[in-house]
Amino acid sequence: MNLSSVNFSSTLTSYEENPLLTNYIVAATLCITINYINSTLIHTFRKYQILHSNPRYILFIHLVINDMMLLFLTTLLLIISYALHIFFVPFCIILLIITVIVTHNSPLNLAGMAMCYIAVCMPLRHGQICTVKKTYILIGLIWAASALSILPDLFILLATEPLQFFHSKVRCIRDFVFRSTYSLNKRDASHIVCLVMVWLTLIYTYARIIFAAKGLTSDIKKARNTILPHGFQVLLLMLNYVRPICEQSLFFLFPNREIPIQFASFVIVQIIPRFISPIVYGLRDQTFRKYVRRYLVCSERGITHPENTTTLQKGLT
Repeated sequence: MNLSSVNFSSTLTSYEENPLLTNYIVAATLCITINYINSTLIHTFRKYQILHSNPRYILFIHLVINDMMLLFLTTLLLIISYALHIFFVPFCIILLIITVIVTHNSPLNLAGMAMCYIAVCMPLRHGQICTVKKTYILIGLIWAASALSILPDLFILLATEPLQFFHSKVRCIRDFVFRSTYSLNKRDASHIVCLVMVWLTLIYTYARIIFAAKGLTSDIKKARNTILPHGFQVLLLMLNYVRPICEQSLFFLFPNREIPIQFASFVIVQIIPRFISPIVYGLRDQTFRKYVRRYLVCSERGITHPENTTTLQKGLT
C-alpha cells in the first residue's frame, strides 16, 4: 500500500508529453480553484470570534489548511515529475515527508471531528469534552501521530543508503526514495492501523448518535444528518490505502491506459474529497454559511465589519 498523493506517477511507462501536460494543467487548475475557496473559508473563520472559539469549527479549519497544503504539495510533485523528471534527493525527502504527514492528518482529523459529534449526544458533558484547549491538544497529537508514520522511514533511509545517494537525483516518488523493504513493511502496517482506527471511531460515533436519537433534540438530529456525508468523506480518504491495488487491477485489464487510469484515480482520491470538504463541513453548516455570506456581501459593498450593520444582519437571518 502506498500513499496516492506521492505515487501519482509511479507506474508511468512512458512520457507522452501532450497528455501529461494536459493532465497536469487540469490538476493545477483544480488545485488553485479549491484552494481559493478554502482561503475564503479561512478568512471568514479568522474574522468572527464565534467561529474560532468553537472546537468543531477549529477542527474544520485545520482540515481545510491541511487540504490546502496537500493539494499544493501534490501539484508541486506532479510539476517536478513532469518538468524535471529527477530531483535532488535531500529536497525530495523534505517534500515527501511533509506530504505523507498531511496525507495522514486528514483521516485522523475527521476522526477527531467525529468525537465532537458524540459530545452533542451528551449535552451535560459537552462543555467538558469539547473545549478549545483540548481541541488544539488534539491537533498537536494528530501531527505527532502522522509524523511517527514517516520519520522511521527517514531513519531507515539514513541507515541503509550510502552517502552518495543523498548527493544524487531521483524521481521524486516515495517508492524511489524510501525504497527499503523495512520501510515498505512498516508502511503497510501503519496504513492498516490507521484504517482500522479511523473506521472503528466512525462506526462507534454513528452507533452512539443513532442510539441517542431517541431524544429527538435538534442538535442530535443535526449530528445524525451530518454523520452520513462525514462517513462518505472518510471512505474517499481511505481509498488512499487501497488505490495501488485497484490501479494494478485496472492496468491488467487495460494495459495501454496507464495515464488515463492514474489521472482518473488521482482526481477521485485526491481532488474530489478536497472539493467536498468545504461543502460538507462549511457551506452546509448553517452558522458557517451565514458568516461566509456576510463576508462576501461585506466584500462587495466595501463594509469593514458586517456585524456593525443592523440592516445587513436582518437581511441574512
